Amino acid sequence: MKKILVANRGEIALRVMRSAKEMGIATVAVYSEADRNAPFVAYADEAVCIGPAPSNQSYLRGEKILEVCKKLGVEGIHPGYGFLSENAKFAQSVKDAGLTFIGPDPHSIETMGSKLAAKAAARKYNIPMVPGTEDAISDPEMAKKVAKEVGLPILIKASAGGGGKGMRIVEKIEELEEQMTRAISEAESAFGDGSVFIERYVAGPRHIEIQVLADRHGNVVYLFERECSIQRRHQKVVEEAPSSILTPELREAMGKSAVDVARSCDYVGAGTVEFLVDENLNYYFLEMNTRLQVEHPVSEMITGVDLVKEQIKIARGEKLSFSQEDLKINGHSLEIRVYAEDPLNNFLPDIGKLTTYRRPSGPGVRVDDGFEEGMDIPIFYDPMISKLITHAKTREEAIARMVRAIDDYKITGVKTTLDFCKWAIQHPAFVSGKFDTHFVKQYFTPDVLNIQDEEAEQVAALIAAHAFASQKNTVAPSSPALKTSNWKKARLQ
Repeated sequence: MKKILVANRGEIALRVMRSAKEMGIATVAVYSEADRNAPFVAYADEAVCIGPAPSNQSYLRGEKILEVCKKLGVEGIHPGYGFLSENAKFAQSVKDAGLTFIGPDPHSIETMGSKLAAKAAARKYNIPMVPGTEDAISDPEMAKKVAKEVGLPILIKASAGGGGKGMRIVEKIEELEEQMTRAISEAESAFGDGSVFIERYVAGPRHIEIQVLADRHGNVVYLFERECSIQRRHQKVVEEAPSSILTPELREAMGKSAVDVARSCDYVGAGTVEFLVDENLNYYFLEMNTRLQVEHPVSEMITGVDLVKEQIKIARGEKLSFSQEDLKINGHSLEIRVYAEDPLNNFLPDIGKLTTYRRPSGPGVRVDDGFEEGMDIPIFYDPMISKLITHAKTREEAIARMVRAIDDYKITGVKTTLDFCKWAIQHPAFVSGKFDTHFVKQYFTPDVLNIQDEEAEQVAALIAAHAFASQKNTVAPSSPALKTSNWKKARLQ
């Protein structure tokens, strides 16, 4: 491939284009009217506006994207994440147009896009599953029978989609029918598919995912794990690699299970297999994401593998250039998602202009973003400003580096999650590694950030007072040589 189109926007579009450029591949950006002045548009070799700001009139218009490809002689499409990245019909239309979809085959996307179909495929390889129903269920009486068999509490989950939609926890049998009706209704509204199933509710789980790569020559490897348990509204906020709780034996077992899940659907490309891990370190298959993940940089940092380049190489039909034995964990990496959200107001989006925008830098610091100072945060898309990543020899050093990087990150004009993330990664539960997906619910209230701000102000005041006192008590040197030194003259100018 000599030219690819990136069917996405913002930081992921830029991130894909940079790797493509290093490979000598020309890039085409498609953009909405709201993104006309975005950095990814300027960075691409060619750029085409495909519609108004709303995504259903621009980034979700697969037929328009294919028209651009035909007109500009594009050979492949990289979908990034979100939008059309897990749309099996779009992947098929790309293939039908004689182009290369830089991702898995349509049937793999379709299989893993349904949680029930994914479980059925993975079950053939004896992957550990949370006890529950194997098929969709709609009869409340049958649901009650299942609930009694697996034991309360249970979790009602939508087969399609994600993000916490169509999910209900049931702790009392008399609540089941009402919660089931609500879950089905929400699933139909959000995904157009009201199928739901039941699982035993795993209390206090860790959310751990395994990165996999598979080529068309039968080679599948896993690039270790990512810990994604710090979440708000079922959306990840802090991620790290490796996890602080996995033993080498458990890591290998989960890695092999992830490889088997990939094989179960004839997977090709980069994908992520997600697991729940309970307090006894039992792990259960959750789902597979058939695309690049937002948090993929932490895997890149600890393995030295550029996942986007590998995606492109695999799409070109190349064999993986390394084996499982070649992969080693190098140090520790953290990622925080910097959202334009107000943690003091239930993490609601805070749209506005980036009056000040200055990125942190230094050894082991990476910023994946798609904004510049003075730009507006569009109301039409996800409010993520950037991903801030650190890498160091140890987890402790990676945390300290992240705290420093957050302090160096200057953003004004909108509320952000920077202060929340700084609080989270310094919390004793996170530092000790003893936390789960209920971290935010258990420990976070808006007051903790107000206290943090007050403490920071007190420290700053003490430092200023100390500096003033030191200056006041300083006695000027009496040496004639110092009185006429160039250093002193420079200080006085």
